[in-house]
Amino acid sequence: MRLSGASAIVTGGASGLGAATAEALAGAGVKVALWDLNAEKGKALAEKLDGIYCTANVADEESIMAALETSVAAHGTPRILVNCAGIAIAEKTLGKHGAHRLESFKHVLDVNLAGTFNCIRLVSAEMEKNEPLEDGERGVVVNTASISAFEGQIGQAAYAASKAGVVGLTLPITRDLMNVGIRVNTIAPGIFWTPMLASLDQKVQDALAAMVPFPKRLGKPEEFASLALEICRNTMINGATIRIDGALRMQPK
Repeated sequence: MRLSGASAIVTGGASGLGAATAEALAGAGVKVALWDLNAEKGKALAEKLDGIYCTANVADEESIMAALETSVAAHGTPRILVNCAGIAIAEKTLGKHGAHRLESFKHVLDVNLAGTFNCIRLVSAEMEKNEPLEDGERGVVVNTASISAFEGQIGQAAYAASKAGVVGLTLPITRDLMNVGIRVNTIAPGIFWTPMLASLDQKVQDALAAMVPFPKRLGKPEEFASLALEICRNTMINGATIRIDGALRMQPK
């Protein structure tokens, strides 16, 4: 796909991996809409990128429909959707305070898994309206999973299940959308430097970095963004889940 002049939506675009991806897309000449719940950061970044910001709850149908309407009015029908919005909790199935709270498990799945699907289904219906490009391509979706989908750690039952679900829906949705000309892929990052990790003690950050076989450091958001852009550009990348983790395989804790 030729990126320059295309319209993109990035969920969770106000910070972290989403912000880095939005910046990279804008640098490639893409018109970017940031969907997030952090209005302060989202509006500031949108202004910097000459894009737009939409307050959007990925797990809510009406919220996403409204954000999509605003995005299409501003930038035209999107050709790119990058799903970076997500949450994480740490809670054991059975811990010192008793059994895992069912409501917190459901909430993580609602945002990370159902929220990802909600955005794909609604945005792809809009993408279908695009005129086909070379090879009949109308759009591309890039999801964010995690290596926790494969090696979930202690306390990650909800998070790992949600990210495994994102991996699991990648190929079926690819097959659902193949005749429309919309590609679907998923990135499974390892331990990346994000604002959440930045709040941890430096010793904890160093210990996390030491777990990575090579390079022995945390992943950089711009490295995630670089892969996301390559997926958008390369039409033969389809139906894939790609790990970007420095060969890390997570231990139990």
